[in-house]
Amino acid sequence: MDINFDNLINLQKLDEEIKNISLILEKIPSEIEEIDKKIEENARILSQTKEKLNHNQKKRRELEAEIQDFKEKTLKYKRQLNEVKTNKEYSFLLKEIEEAQKKFDELEEQIISEMLLADDIEEEIKVISQNTNETKEKFSQKKDTLYKKKRETEEEKKKLSQKKDELTLKIPAYQINLYKKIFRGKNGIALSPVRDEFCSICHMRIRPQMLNELRSENNIHLCENCGRILHLPKKNN
Repeated sequence: MDINFDNLINLQKLDEEIKNISLILEKIPSEIEEIDKKIEENARILSQTKEKLNHNQKKRRELEAEIQDFKEKTLKYKRQLNEVKTNKEYSFLLKEIEEAQKKFDELEEQIISEMLLADDIEEEIKVISQNTNETKEKFSQKKDTLYKKKRETEEEKKKLSQKKDELTLKIPAYQINLYKKIFRGKNGIALSPVRDEFCSICHMRIRPQMLNELRSENNIHLCENCGRILHLPKKNN
């Protein structure tokens, strides 16, 4: 029986294309996941910065409450100055007023520092928000491109699989079974062209008798070293 090596060669090519496309499809979900992680990371940084501003505002409110307390204490001490009867009591109140004023000044300085810090944080939020929006838009476009690529690649794989099914019907069952067995065991490469009397895959020299038999294309011959199906390329190849 003559062997139609063209069908087997075309089957190998289709399988290689399907394998390559499958690798592309396998990578797409992880690429989309990586994009989602980057979007989440940007959102997390923005959230942390906003939380920093909230903490700043809370601290300012606490400082303002302390200032109010010291204001009230100072007023209370000043009213008591008019009521004291001894120099000792008078000196004590003056000292308390002085300490309260000192603490008041310290708190005001802290508030000013927190206000300046708030300005910096608000500017930081503004920059991060802008970058986040721009990055999110860019990443969303990348995701859309990946989803489109996925759909197109799946469609291409479907077409190739259909071609493979049609081609398989033209090849005798025993050849298909042998091809599949070698394909699975040889990392997806079942055929090897003979070039200059050597197997192209493992570079084993082919015996002269086998070369003559290959030229007749009456039987399938396997490489004695790597076990792949040998074939002689057409002259125009």
